[in-house]
Amino acid sequence: MAKQPEDWLNDYPAEEEEEEIIWVSKSEIKRDAEALKKLGTELVELSKSALERVPLDEDLLAAIELAQKIKREGRRRQLQFIGKLLRTRDVEPITTALDKLKNRHNQQITLLHKLEELRDKLIDGNDDVIDEVVTLFPQTDRQQLRTLIRNAKKEKAANKPPKSYRQIFQYLRDMAESD
Repeated sequence: MAKQPEDWLNDYPAEEEEEEIIWVSKSEIKRDAEALKKLGTELVELSKSALERVPLDEDLLAAIELAQKIKREGRRRQLQFIGKLLRTRDVEPITTALDKLKNRHNQQITLLHKLEELRDKLIDGNDDVIDEVVTLFPQTDRQQLRTLIRNAKKEKAANKPPKSYRQIFQYLRDMAESD
């Protein structure tokens, strides 16, 4: 006796009936692949020291190092291969590490801008600004800073190259790094 269509449903366990099938469009798959390829490109553009800070397995690291050596069409194909490797891995730790690297770079740029502003205030300002610097960086040598400021003002008045101007910035940067 042949089974009726309704009987076929009874042959499957109830658990499978409850599972929901998630359909992914072809466009979404392509977007995901492109995003992973873009992530691979970012990894290839990193320096060797920055790559060490990113959690990568041996295969992926070897593929990235090879892509850094290759030019033109071979590089494009290697980037596609890196994207394919990334599809089988958890990319969350990798993207987190990249975000930290980018953020550190942005923080460093912000710090340098603040130090430049502080240098300009020192040259244009009075002793109150020196007190502000000493408050920010307690290890500051007031006498050395005053000498650099005085020399920078003389160089500016005489239209000479800004040697002391640069030295003030370098001194402030050294103080910030030792903090």
